[in-house]
Amino acid sequence: MSTEANTQNKNINISLYWKCQLTGWGVVSLLWLYIALIRDQFSVFHALANYVLDVAICIGLTHTYRTIALKAKWNYLNIKKLIKKVTPSILILSILFMLLMNLKMSGHIYLVENKNNFLENLFEWNPVLITGLRHMSIWVLAYHLYHFYNREVNTARANAQLSIIAKQAQLDNLSSQLNPHFLFNSLNSIKSLIIENPKIARRAVDLLSDLLRSSLYEKEDPLIEIKNELSLVEDYVELERLRFEERLRVTIDADDALKNLKIPPLSIQLLVENAIKHGIDKRLDGGLVHISIQEVNGFIEIIVKNPGKLHNENQRGLGLNNLKERLLLQFKGEAQFKIEGLSSKIVKATLIIPIHKK
Repeated sequence: MSTEANTQNKNINISLYWKCQLTGWGVVSLLWLYIALIRDQFSVFHALANYVLDVAICIGLTHTYRTIALKAKWNYLNIKKLIKKVTPSILILSILFMLLMNLKMSGHIYLVENKNNFLENLFEWNPVLITGLRHMSIWVLAYHLYHFYNREVNTARANAQLSIIAKQAQLDNLSSQLNPHFLFNSLNSIKSLIIENPKIARRAVDLLSDLLRSSLYEKEDPLIEIKNELSLVEDYVELERLRFEERLRVTIDADDALKNLKIPPLSIQLLVENAIKHGIDKRLDGGLVHISIQEVNGFIEIIVKNPGKLHNENQRGLGLNNLKERLLLQFKGEAQFKIEGLSSKIVKATLIIPIHKK
């Protein structure tokens, strides 16, 4: 019984649009009801019938306009294009308003007052046109202002959420690099190099410094050029080689013509880090991480392959989830990301992003 009651309540619920339509035109038509009763001396029945017709005419005209506007997607037009659509529409609505009001009054004169000048009153241009022009203008402007406001609010909310997620991705990336295990091994490698090879030790300190600086300060833009992202990846890989030595091999296959295209920051670096953490680090003999970047049908296709076996943990990582959220918000569903096992020994991560230049 409770389920049936909930279903009935949902069916009874009226949308905000219809609440505004019924309330707004109902209130406006009260003035015309008053005029019909007091000035035109209508009977109560005829005045109420006239009131219902007034509300129906106004709702019918404006709802028809709304239907056309939604199908033509006028709410997504810029101001100049919208004005070109709205101006003639208001004039047409006003003329139709006048003709329908004349038709209503002509019917009343013909049926109630038994006068035979039906057509004469039907096509009479009168002050009702001004009334229609005023009311239709107010309704159309209010309708588009409401949708414009909602669109701006939604855009601002999406931008704010994107900014938060992007910043969180940077912090998550930095956090994963600054975990005790990473720092312990990196600093121990540098410590041993200070005596054996001071030049390489200085290079390792520079790499670690640049990596942290890039993670904190140089990734504020929502998109960066691929060449800058690859530079960060190379620094990260070079630093990781201090720990893995010959166990870690990385190849990059990317056309120079693509390196000026733009992608979200830390995206390739995150895939490489995931490949090293879940692939190379798990194998005694290490392995090869292969990065491929190419253009496919107007999209940038980034593929990172590494030895290993796909586990659920590869897909549940906070960094990868943040990457998915950023892609969804930034490219509105046009970008794709997936990670799959090609075999029991190879894992493939694929990132597909619409081309964004400058």
